[in-house]
Amino acid sequence: MAQSRSLVLSVAVNALLVGVLLYSVAFAGKTENLQAGIRAACNKATMTPFQHKVNNYLWKHSSPEVRKATAQAFLKNPDMVPDMGKRKLMNNLVLAAVAPTVISTLGPYAYYFYPPQTGGGGGAVGALDKLGNPISAAQWFETHKKNARDLVQGIKGDPTYLIVNEENTFNSYGLNAVCTHLGCVVPWDAGENKFKCPCHGSQYAPDGHVIRGPAPRPLALAHVADVEGKIQLAPWTETDFRTGEKPWWV
Repeated sequence: MAQSRSLVLSVAVNALLVGVLLYSVAFAGKTENLQAGIRAACNKATMTPFQHKVNNYLWKHSSPEVRKATAQAFLKNPDMVPDMGKRKLMNNLVLAAVAPTVISTLGPYAYYFYPPQTGGGGGAVGALDKLGNPISAAQWFETHKKNARDLVQGIKGDPTYLIVNEENTFNSYGLNAVCTHLGCVVPWDAGENKFKCPCHGSQYAPDGHVIRGPAPRPLALAHVADVEGKIQLAPWTETDFRTGEKPWWV
């Protein structure tokens, strides 16, 4: 947590410094003459409080030599501020230099909060246990009775719930156990008859639709079939019967 806060603080400080630089470059005006420039710089009414603080700070912390050189430069050439074309070029150069750093910093954060896209694609696969061994229907029903929900390795290796219905047969669909909020594996709470995510409190109904956020989407579906005694899972690509919409995971 401390490292995360330090990183956020570092990013914030760098963003502030970049903002000051961009603000200075973008809003540097062209002076008509030195006298008008000095009046504008000294007139608090023409500046925002932020501009005034920045100017005061820079002037107070500059050496006498820098102040003298600055004054002499303005006296020799009052119109030394770059024209609009040069300013635009400067803006573009600054943005081109800063953009990769900003994108590389913010990219991982954006990806972290992007809902995981799992549970779709590929053909039918056999259900596997936690050791990677195939599971037969006979083995499953020896230890799982009606209304049972338990995990197997499914499509793409995702943890997937097999559901035993009232007739002690497989339900026609299984549920991908990956939470649609931030990717935690969601356990089944038989006592409360719902899935409850331990990470951020999301809850899902027995069929996988959201009954409490922050999860934005229902759990992904997969077809389940008993094919000659072997448990097969296949991608669910048709309409999601819980929402009446196209599956979000396809």
